[in-house]
Amino acid sequence: MNERKAILRVENLKTFFRTPRGIVKAVNGIDITVYEGETLGIVGESGCGKSVTSLSIMGLLSKSAFTAEGHIYFDEKDLTKLKEREMRRLRGNKISMIFQEPMTSLNPVFTIGEQLSEPLLQHRNLKKRERRQHIIEMLKTVGIPRAEEIIDEYPHQLSGGMRQRVMISLAMLCEPKLLIADEPTTALDVTIQAQILQLMKNIKQEKQMSMILITHDLGVVAEMCDRVVVMYAGQVVESAPIRTLFDEPLHPYTQGLLASLPHSNTRKKELKTIPGSVPRPDDLPKGCAFAPRCPKVFDKCLTDKPPLFEGSVQTSRCWLYEDQLAGGEERRLQDV
Repeated sequence: MNERKAILRVENLKTFFRTPRGIVKAVNGIDITVYEGETLGIVGESGCGKSVTSLSIMGLLSKSAFTAEGHIYFDEKDLTKLKEREMRRLRGNKISMIFQEPMTSLNPVFTIGEQLSEPLLQHRNLKKRERRQHIIEMLKTVGIPRAEEIIDEYPHQLSGGMRQRVMISLAMLCEPKLLIADEPTTALDVTIQAQILQLMKNIKQEKQMSMILITHDLGVVAEMCDRVVVMYAGQVVESAPIRTLFDEPLHPYTQGLLASLPHSNTRKKELKTIPGSVPRPDDLPKGCAFAPRCPKVFDKCLTDKPPLFEGSVQTSRCWLYEDQLAGGEERRLQDV
């Protein structure tokens, strides 16, 4: 088997925010690798640092945020070292992003065609008629009917599903190598959600690109992803191939997320939950961040922060696996 080539490597990334209460460590030392042609899922509860990670990669952080440490390598180029002008050449061209809410991401005072022209004006040398034709073809590719008319309409004239398709076409116009989708089906009904996910899967396979899918929905992850990274309190707590994660989750947090999924044959039973809530980034416990909510907590968890223990294909930030994954006991984990 040929060794897979990494298109993106995030190494020890720390993204902090300046606030009146001091420095908030929203992302506190994460490592993520995305290989060519794969879909990596990033999951976790709201506030765990998923979206801040994606905005760090895109170089779209607010003025109060800064990268305190770490590197982001895309095609072996360190994005943290690039100037804004250089990032603009990559953004929307080699790396694109689908944002959470299409209504707020699209400008209400410009037509669909005007907004989709922007990346082509910046990254492609096309005449006006060629741009228009390229946009119409892309709108048709993402399943938008009446593309020749919708190109001249405004966002408020389209349904939520159609606006999300426009956002996908906007991200795909320049055929990026990496697509980051941040909760791409939020606020869409179930049937439209399934259509959007299938559309993204088809485009990814056709264009042979890589994708990062950020979501809190493990059902979406099971359908779309090759590997999964589970985040909690600004750190990676587990990563594994999709089948391994669902068949043999290691971290108690991952186990809790999977246990909380509803099943069709247990409709009359009470849904399981993880007690408590994600701690604030500026008020983390002394030891393991998950310790106050963990059903398997023991003394060491309350005093020492666990490192990320690495196995052959699976990692876990939990003291339970100190020997099991850190070179002690050999485990044979099934890869995808």
